[in-house]
Amino acid sequence: MKHIKVADLMTDEVVSAAPGTAFKDVAKLLAQYDISGVPVLDDEDRVVGVVSQTDLLAHAGPGLDVSRQSGTEMEPPTAGDVMSAPAITVRAEETVAAAARLMTRRGIERLPVVDVEDRLVGIVTRRDLLRMFLRPDSEIRRRINDEILAEAIGVPAGDVDVHVVDGVVALDGHVERRSQLTALLGLVEQLEGVVTVASHLSVRIDDTGPTHPDHARHAMPW
Repeated sequence: MKHIKVADLMTDEVVSAAPGTAFKDVAKLLAQYDISGVPVLDDEDRVVGVVSQTDLLAHAGPGLDVSRQSGTEMEPPTAGDVMSAPAITVRAEETVAAAARLMTRRGIERLPVVDVEDRLVGIVTRRDLLRMFLRPDSEIRRRINDEILAEAIGVPAGDVDVHVVDGVVALDGHVERRSQLTALLGLVEQLEGVVTVASHLSVRIDDTGPTHPDHARHAMPW
């Protein structure tokens, strides 16, 4: 079954900064493009850090000195001085679900997307990830029928009826084995766009419990 990848949702035109970009210029970028942060790139486009609104405010609050000593002169700080490092990034081939978990766990709004050599290829935001829950019901139903029931589980056509309304999936009918039911529900719940699953499926054979034919034979009363 095909899962949506980060590459499918990311924006490939990314506003970025260099380590030497001035503090005020970074602030201007955030305001100009109405974004919450920018990745900081080295000379080979590798992500070395991220400057967020929080980073800027932490270095520009009342009473804080936002300058740095250079020789005998005080110079304004740069992106390299205030950035959070190492950067939290995600690979383009990662699933959207994995990116969403990472964002939630680390409490961030934007993730730089990198290739296998850690070079920046895009950016993905929480807003981008929300798009996976806006998939048409007809597409969700098609994927359940084609990719899960037919291909992954091998359920004969007509054994399971699939109904989808506003991302809520209802399954009616029957499957041959309980192991198929367990796998089916797990795959449907992971499908992008599915909000919840209501199962009304019956099972003909329970193949998940332990069987002990020898014990059963010896226990017969004769």
